[in-house]
Amino acid sequence: MSADNAKLIKQGLWDNNPALVQLLGLCPLLAVTNSVVNALGLGIATLIVLTGSNLAISLFRNLVPESVRLPIFVMIIAALVTAIELLMQALTYDLYLILGIFIPLIVTNCIIMGRADAFASRNPVRASLVDGLAMSIGFLIVLVLLGAIRELLGTGALFANMQLLFGEAARDWHWVIAVDYPQFLFAILPPGAFVALGLLIALKNVIDARIEAKRKALECALPPHKGVKGNKRVRVTGHIS
Repeated sequence: MSADNAKLIKQGLWDNNPALVQLLGLCPLLAVTNSVVNALGLGIATLIVLTGSNLAISLFRNLVPESVRLPIFVMIIAALVTAIELLMQALTYDLYLILGIFIPLIVTNCIIMGRADAFASRNPVRASLVDGLAMSIGFLIVLVLLGAIRELLGTGALFANMQLLFGEAARDWHWVIAVDYPQFLFAILPPGAFVALGLLIALKNVIDARIEAKRKALECALPPHKGVKGNKRVRVTGHIS
C-alpha cells in the first residue's frame, strides 16, 4: 500500500472522520441509529453510493463543464440512490420501509456531495476510490457503534431483527442480555442519539490528546540536534591591500 493511500484511509477512518470530525450527515446518523440493523442498512447504502459516485465523477472529471458541474454530480448520485432503492425494495423490503425517507435523502447527504466536489473532481480514479471507501467505512463504523450503544442501553439486547438485512439465517443472531431488562426509552429516542454521539466525539478527542502528548514526550526525549562541524562560508567585503 502506498503512503498516499494509507494517508487517505487514516483520514477517512480517524483523522477526518465524516461523523466525528466533519460532523456531516447528522440527520440520518441520529435518526436511524436506534438499532444495529437500521444503522448497518443505511451505512451499506451510503457506502455504495459514496464509493460509486467518487468513482464515476473521477472518471469523467475532465469532461464535465465547470458551469454545470454540481447538477451533474447530483444526477450521478441520484441515479445511484435510485438503484439502491430498487435493490432494497427487491431484496430487503421490510428494512426499506423502516428506513423510509432516509434512503432517498442520501442524495442530499453532505458527505457524498462534499467528497465529490472537494476530492473526486480533482483527483485520479484510484485515489478517489480509496477516499470514497475510507470515508464511507468511517461513517458506517460510527453508525453501527451508535446503533449498538442505543440498542443495548435501550432494550438490553443486540442484533435484533438482523433477518431484515441478511435473511432468515440471521434471526438467531439476536443476543439478549437480560429477559427482564427495563427498557431505557431515552437511549432509543433522538436525544439519546445526541448524547451517545457526543460521548463518542469526546472519546476520540481524549485518544487524540493522549497520542499527541506521547508524541511530544518522545520528541522531548530525543537528544538535541547538533550542528554539523566544519568550515562556514563567510562573506568577505572590502579590499585587501
